[in-house]
Amino acid sequence: MKYDLVCGLETHIELSTERKMFCPCKVKFGNDPNTNCCPICTGAPGTLPVLNHDVVSYAIKMGLALNCSINLQSKMERKCYFYPDLAKSYQTSQNDNPLCGPGYVQLSSGKKIRINHIHIEEDAGKIKNESDGLYLDDNRAGVPLIEIVSEPDISSVDEAREYIERLQMTARYVRVSDARMQEGSIRCDVNISVRPEGTSEFGTRIEIKNMNSISFICKALQYEYSRQVDALECGEKLIQETRRFNESKGCTESMRTKENASDYGYFPEPDLATICLTQEYVDGIKNTLPELFDEKLKRYISLGIPEKSADLLVKYVNVAEFFDSCLDGCLDPLSAANLIIGPIFSYLGTEAKKEEFDIKVSSENLRDLVNLISKNKLNQAQAKKILLSSLESNEKFSDILDKSLKNAESFDINEICKQCVLENQDAVNDYLSGKEKALQSIIGKVMAKTKGQANASQARSIVISLISNQN
Repeated sequence: MKYDLVCGLETHIELSTERKMFCPCKVKFGNDPNTNCCPICTGAPGTLPVLNHDVVSYAIKMGLALNCSINLQSKMERKCYFYPDLAKSYQTSQNDNPLCGPGYVQLSSGKKIRINHIHIEEDAGKIKNESDGLYLDDNRAGVPLIEIVSEPDISSVDEAREYIERLQMTARYVRVSDARMQEGSIRCDVNISVRPEGTSEFGTRIEIKNMNSISFICKALQYEYSRQVDALECGEKLIQETRRFNESKGCTESMRTKENASDYGYFPEPDLATICLTQEYVDGIKNTLPELFDEKLKRYISLGIPEKSADLLVKYVNVAEFFDSCLDGCLDPLSAANLIIGPIFSYLGTEAKKEEFDIKVSSENLRDLVNLISKNKLNQAQAKKILLSSLESNEKFSDILDKSLKNAESFDINEICKQCVLENQDAVNDYLSGKEKALQSIIGKVMAKTKGQANASQARSIVISLISNQN
């Protein structure tokens, strides 16, 4: 029997606000343990939370970008559970009345993955397993999160991958989070079940907790799908449970039976007032939203940039902003795109560096370089050399460019083309008899004499004109 995969994701994204959700502590990754915490975020008795308004506006931005409705009234609640990483023994979250209502993420196939809601909540601390015992780091306690809860609309590993990548890109484009999975800024709880192909009744739901790698999420989904199918085929009864993914073994392992919402004993947070918004406030946030990656992709393609190249440009928000800045007054957008995707990406190397896109060359520098190519004052090889020199050295871009232009002007291209035509009459005759490759041979001689400094297109035109006049 064949089985369908049914998957929904609960995606937690840390918001990049300057301070935590209910206290003045800074939000900073990588600091020494327990240096960014205070009595409020560690749950000391007698302390009172004060809601960070930026958390609300950031969550609304994400909700609007994901086509969600915004609830003008929402409330905070206490979610009670007892783990060592939660000093208060409850998490301040939302349940009955979240900030953002239904929305959707549209995949490249056109399929829409429905979003049930988005709510705001505080993060818990972090338990660190060291060689001499377990330690608690409360730096993360109280960091603001949004939790994006999808409907069980994901039916393949590829759809799960694209859905997460789109959430990640959206968070970066609207500037609410860096969404770095390697730093825990985005984490997923994966809910998966299987059912006989073509049926509509849901199977037993299994949750895989705290996944912080797209690669591992995909591997966990593949493993868990096969495990559940094998169990059903062998007549076993699946139980609703929470599992973890063992990265070294590539398998999921049982942690505990799965909780339901009723197990958390939600009740209204008595120390925080209802969040009341106006439609004017929501509309004001909507008007600040930037152009998102799907719209950018269409625009770049309309400029003559191939879809694969456009995909690479929009994948990194800082790259897209750099490219957009370069376009103002640029004579050849495709050439600019190729220089970014080619030599600049090659120089940067890693995904992290491409995301950061901290380079010495400005968008104006790149635009000037492209325009010089378009005006036949530089060739592609020269432009790449100038670009790499500017990226790698501390010398000013203008100084490197001036040297290259002086070198290009140090020879008479017309005279060199004339010499090459006279010195290669056999190639001239071959070209006149219809052998196109013979012309390229002459142009190669021109490039050799100029040590690659000549513009090949310009040299071709001059050589053809000389041969025509000679004939």
